[in-house]
Amino acid sequence: MSDSPLPPCGLYVTRAPIGSVPAGRLVYFHDHGDPGPGVYLPTRWVANKARFDAPGTLLPSREHAVHLEPLPHEGFYRVADAFFCCEKRCRRFENDLLVQLGYDGAGTPILFVPEMSDGAIGVPDRGTKIDRDRIAHLAPLRVQVASAPRDRTFH
Repeated sequence: MSDSPLPPCGLYVTRAPIGSVPAGRLVYFHDHGDPGPGVYLPTRWVANKARFDAPGTLLPSREHAVHLEPLPHEGFYRVADAFFCCEKRCRRFENDLLVQLGYDGAGTPILFVPEMSDGAIGVPDRGTKIDRDRIAHLAPLRVQVASAPRDRTFH
């Protein structure tokens, strides 16, 4: 492989095929895998977050990294300014609403709206797909994460 720079580890959508991974797929790129940099397809979703298991697909060359379109992190966000999910205006997300951002297998963003009941916040397992450009209306939140046993999945 040449010395082309690699993007940081994280979530991406493939813009063109990378090895056996077709274009238009959600992947996790890992830049220091063994035996080298590669992409991993989601194998399941837990709490609306994609999980990626080995084995992955090695980048045929470092130049293939240009086919990775970065995606914002899955997690909790605040609606910074109100917006509709799409041009059809199916659903409006109001200012300061708490939402969880996730993705489907094609990298389409999905917003899940948590609800409070009996003093506890719950997040539904069904959400609303939004156009990717609408993510710009979201501001990331920092949420304390409880320690959990480490497993052999990525992200």
